[in-house]
Amino acid sequence: MPKSPQSHLDPRQPLVVDTTKLPRQPGATRALNRVVPAPADLGLEMISVPEGSDLTLDASLTSVSEGVYVSGTVSGSLTGECGRCLNEIDKSFEVSIAELFAYADSTTEETTDEDEVGRMQGDLLDLEPAVRDAIVLMLPTNPLCRPDCPGLCPECGVHFDDLPADHSHEEVDPRWAALRNLSNNKE
Repeated sequence: MPKSPQSHLDPRQPLVVDTTKLPRQPGATRALNRVVPAPADLGLEMISVPEGSDLTLDASLTSVSEGVYVSGTVSGSLTGECGRCLNEIDKSFEVSIAELFAYADSTTEETTDEDEVGRMQGDLLDLEPAVRDAIVLMLPTNPLCRPDCPGLCPECGVHFDDLPADHSHEEVDPRWAALRNLSNNKE
């Protein structure tokens, strides 16, 4: 998971977690339950989490020998448009997160590349990259309003659900179009 190193984490940011109350003893656990506003650009072109909408974090922070292991779920709502019929999509989601954040100067920090594992800054860790990756990776590149969406008629652009079952367009071979016009003129 790519992470961009930050010079300083701001503990007032909604997805920055302060672990000072979590003892640095392997096995110590604390619950993390909070509702935070969704950051900007959390999604794909056709479907995304609206900026500022509620993201519910239900996770646990576990102290391990190398750092803090965060596991749990993130839930919220998605909006977008169907890739077949362009109808609006508005539905909820829940996705799992699991991420290790290494203590400064830990063996994990020495044995892994910077972008392999999350890094703690003092007692602070930033959940935004883990949350962003979990949500964006579960999003469909071609979202559908429902699995059996029939889409739009390619000829007239009307939603197939709004058309009669026998809907069709007469296709005339352009080479015979002139003859068809002759027969229409005689009537």
